[in-house]
Amino acid sequence: MRLFNGSELSPPTLPACASHGIGLHAASHLTARIAPYPDMSQGDLVELFWNTRFVLAHPIQADEVDRALQLPIPASFVFGGEAHLHYRVLRVGHRAQKSPGLSVAVKLDCPGGSLLQDGENQFLAPVQLPDTVCLNDLKRGVPFSIEPWRHMAALDSLTLRWGDLRLDLPPLHASQPGQPIKGRIPKSMVREAGQDAHLEVTYCILDRVGNPSGWAPARQVCVYRDPTSIDIPKG
Repeated sequence: MRLFNGSELSPPTLPACASHGIGLHAASHLTARIAPYPDMSQGDLVELFWNTRFVLAHPIQADEVDRALQLPIPASFVFGGEAHLHYRVLRVGHRAQKSPGLSVAVKLDCPGGSLLQDGENQFLAPVQLPDTVCLNDLKRGVPFSIEPWRHMAALDSLTLRWGDLRLDLPPLHASQPGQPIKGRIPKSMVREAGQDAHLEVTYCILDRVGNPSGWAPARQVCVYRDPTSIDIPKG
C-alpha cells in the first residue's frame, strides 16, 4: 500500500472571495476550488469541511481526473468571523489524507446596515457641510464631515459625490473607526461642477470584503457665483 503524503495536497481556495475575505455577495454563491493531486483517479472520494462541519462528499468522475474541482458551499454554512476550510481524500489502497487548511475572514454586515430604500441607506447620516457655497470666495475647497456609521471598520472605502462628480477617499486606517471622517472637497472639483441652486451631495461606503452601503440620504447645497465679487485666484 502506498502512503499518501500530505504535502501532495494543496490547500483549497475560494476564487470568488475578495482579497480580504468573504462578503455578503460572495457568501451567497461560494465555491471551493480543489487543485488536482498526484495519481488522481476515478472513484476517489473528496470530502469538504467548513470549520468542523462536513459540507459534502464528491466522488471523482472519469472526466474530472487531473482537473480542478469546483465544489459549492451552501450559504447556510457561512457565518461572520474567522472560517477554516479543508478537505480530505479517500482513495482505494491509500490512507485517508487531510489537506492543509485555508483560513479566511467572513464579514456579512454591510456598512451602515443592510436596509436600502430607493437606493438610499437610511442608517447613514447625511454628510455635514455648509448650506451655501460662493464660488468667488472659494479658497481651500469645501469642508465636510461624515458621522461614524454602523459596522464601521478599518479599510472601509468612501466615495463622496458632489453633484455628478465623485471623489474617492483613502481607505480607513485602524484608528479611524468610531471617529467622524473630516476632509475638504477640492476647489477644482467644486469649480468644475459649477453653479447649482440645489446641488446634491452624498456618499457611499465599500468595506474590505466588498459589502456596499448604498448611498446616504443626500444633502442639498446652493452653489452660486456673486456677480459683484471678484473670483479668488485658482492657485
